[in-house]
Amino acid sequence: MTEKKLDSQKHRILILGASGYIGNAIYKELNPYFKTFGTYRTPLKAFEINKQFFNYNLEEDDVYKILEACKPTIIISALRGNFNAQVIAHQHIAEYALTFGSKIIFLSSANVFDAYSKYPSYELDKTLSHSVYGHFKIKIENLFLRLPEEQVAIIRIPMLFGAASPRIEELKLAITENEAVEIFPNLIMNVMLDKKLTQQIHYIINRNEHGVLHLGSTDLVYHNEFIEEIIAILTDKKVVLKQVYTTNEDRYLAVLPKFNKLPKHLQITSQEIIKELAK
Repeated sequence: MTEKKLDSQKHRILILGASGYIGNAIYKELNPYFKTFGTYRTPLKAFEINKQFFNYNLEEDDVYKILEACKPTIIISALRGNFNAQVIAHQHIAEYALTFGSKIIFLSSANVFDAYSKYPSYELDKTLSHSVYGHFKIKIENLFLRLPEEQVAIIRIPMLFGAASPRIEELKLAITENEAVEIFPNLIMNVMLDKKLTQQIHYIINRNEHGVLHLGSTDLVYHNEFIEEIIAILTDKKVVLKQVYTTNEDRYLAVLPKFNKLPKHLQITSQEIIKELAK
């Protein structure tokens, strides 16, 4: 990993999907330090009056217009939505980056490896997915990996948690509605905390890191045990657990770093995530 440090004053950062859960967390982390822009889809007064936010409908609008308006040196893609529309948008992003030398940080997923189940996955492992979502992420990764190496950071993230994360909100709703919570006893994974992820992305920008980075907890956990620990934090009442077995054997869905390791203070364990959620 390169140790070249960049002058934050020179950066203009555009976060595509800045109104979403993780995109907005990244925006809040970076905005005090950089000239930061973002896109939002659903009209909301807070975004409409913020002159650094642009309304962007993935399926109707051309992302190139926003790129030309912002002139970003760094483009962070946290987009969600129609896969075909995303492919077209990311093609335009790649063309812009190639023309103007912008750097792309693409938020990918551990699902690019979901066809492998016998072991954790590392940065240089070949991607292979059986899911539509994983296959889509691989397509975008491959599009960006054809650009000059120093212009791209592919960030693969495992299951993401945080106090207000969608997964925690889903658990809270299930508890309130007395619905069963699905757990996967044979799934071995690593996990991530939203606040730590945004700090890691900040570091990646400051240090001008590039290539493929696996950002997750340094340890592995069973899905059922981790979710049960979270449920114990959220409620004292008995929650119905629906055990889902996709295979009779243990299977892995974990992304671990072998080459691009971040400094110790930016690493996190699953138990540290549990402690953070318990606050």
